Amino acid sequence: MGKVNICLKWSSICVIGVIAVINVLLLGSALLLHGFLLSDEQGEDHIMGVHVLYGFTSVTLILALFGGFGALKQKKWALIVFIIGMTSGCLVMAVNEIMIQAVKTKLENHIRNRYLNILPLTNATESDLAVLDYVQRNLQCCGLEQGYMDWKNNISVSCLCNSESTNLCVVAPKGSYQFKVEGGVEDQSVMIYAKPCLSIIIAENMFHLNVLSGIKVGFILLWMLSIGLCIAILCQMNKKLETPAVVYSKEAKAGNYSCLIEPPNSCTA
Repeated sequence: MGKVNICLKWSSICVIGVIAVINVLLLGSALLLHGFLLSDEQGEDHIMGVHVLYGFTSVTLILALFGGFGALKQKKWALIVFIIGMTSGCLVMAVNEIMIQAVKTKLENHIRNRYLNILPLTNATESDLAVLDYVQRNLQCCGLEQGYMDWKNNISVSCLCNSESTNLCVVAPKGSYQFKVEGGVEDQSVMIYAKPCLSIIIAENMFHLNVLSGIKVGFILLWMLSIGLCIAILCQMNKKLETPAVVYSKEAKAGNYSCLIEPPNSCTA
């Protein structure tokens, strides 16, 4: 068995260690998320995703143990198990990433149609209005497609600008709102958010999707680096050491010390 370069060996162990730490953090996050979803009545739809995260992190941790053991103790079978398992994981993540990029436009249209189905807002359900109020407060927007005009003459109080507002605000038309501004004067103009929410919602979702895609690509590259290092270790282990052939020759001389075992007269100065 060939000798493994010490730098290659410890580089592989360090990369595998980073992978293990990342998956421990992901497993902890999955546990916290699972607990949060169990306490949320509407969280049952996302439980399946948490279970997938459990399986992904658990399998990757087991593979990391095999890879670390194989690199440290130079065990071929452990390195082979690690390489096969991680290669399969890379392929699954790559296929998933390609599918996400392919359906990105469809996902954008799905989000658009989901919110447009709420219109007209005067006939929206309480649950839909609660979601929209939350969106308007947090994203600093009003309405969906046509801004505050989507509310007709009953603009929601969640459209009201506050002192910490960073998005553009406009003056609400008289009679288009039913709420009263706390501490306001009767003839004081009411400022509401100018931008409609639908474009902001889509942009936010696409941003988060792109961030997740970037993280996934980073995982794939890190996985591939660990696979490449382990393959290099296997190649060095399979490399045969070249030993020089020893040839015996009858004509070989005993050397300068042969006179020590021969008669004294045979040694000449």
